[in-house]
Amino acid sequence: MKAQQQAKKLVFAIFAWTGAMAAFVFFRYAQSTDLPQWAVGSADLMTLAIYMGIIFGSLHWMSNLIADFSAINRLPYIFSVIFKGLFLLLGATTLAYLTQFLNMWAIENHMATLRQMLSSHILYSPSFQALIVYLVIVRIGLAFIEQMALLVGPRVLLNIGLGKYHQPRYEQRLFLYLDMVASTTHAESLGDYRFSRLIQDSFSLLADTVDNNEAEIYRYMGDAVLIHWPLKQGIIKDRSMNIYYEFSQQLNWQRHYFEEHYGFVPKFKAAAHCGQVVAAVVGVQKQEISFFSDVLNTLARLQDQCNPLGQRMLMSGALANRIERQDSKYNLHNLGPMILKGKQHSIDVYGVSPK
Repeated sequence: MKAQQQAKKLVFAIFAWTGAMAAFVFFRYAQSTDLPQWAVGSADLMTLAIYMGIIFGSLHWMSNLIADFSAINRLPYIFSVIFKGLFLLLGATTLAYLTQFLNMWAIENHMATLRQMLSSHILYSPSFQALIVYLVIVRIGLAFIEQMALLVGPRVLLNIGLGKYHQPRYEQRLFLYLDMVASTTHAESLGDYRFSRLIQDSFSLLADTVDNNEAEIYRYMGDAVLIHWPLKQGIIKDRSMNIYYEFSQQLNWQRHYFEEHYGFVPKFKAAAHCGQVVAAVVGVQKQEISFFSDVLNTLARLQDQCNPLGQRMLMSGALANRIERQDSKYNLHNLGPMILKGKQHSIDVYGVSPK
């Protein structure tokens, strides 16, 4: 699945840079009748834009990959942006010299010497300098978009940009609520600083399984996190249950690390519920898409019953009746109807366990 995610990121980077290079080539030659020596018509310019888009998109993806899987990822974000920018500029300079080298070879019909290639002073070319400035602007712009997508979620960022939720609208959603067991006790024993590090380390393990199950994080709430899907996407392939049990497995695989740093392995409890919500953009200076519904209140009350019922994960009857159980990796145990705190009517409650 990681390979699939990286492939999607590579495709996005190539498309984004192809669009950016198409704009650069258009504005560069739109007011000029002098086309490059090798260009016969506009089709050659489009080929150039695609070529540059593939090259710079690949460099963009490579810089992100290196930054994400190295010590750079733990540095302040500005250092990551600087590294990615320098990586791209180094690639652009190398590409420019390589292109110049091949061009000289083609024109003179023999291999140009390194001295001839370097003496062409391509770095002082106005076209190359304009390209460098443009690359910096595009790279910073894409870095900003990427960071915003990390902060608010890619789907949320897209929907806010498209204005989808500027008017409240009804939707069917599935929510998964994860909460740390005995968090108050852990916070008192560890202190605020070490407890916050525990939360960081725990939720950092959640990212891959959320992506793998095509979910989206709605909100972090201290030691708890709320995850959601559109209902039709959430009920297939055991997604809500996968996230909880895969996350628990990830924590167990890191047992040595957690025991060494905190003296225990954190455990979480979970609840899943679905229903109709109203989604709307709220806020002016810090916008976010919020969901308004009794579904969220019921979900929190349902999660509170995990300890009394001795269950790691609970699911409402409304959701259990929609889940595709054929070829499921999990068992659902009907615990009967239950009146949750603050509610007048009972709901069916199911326990979830792996087969």
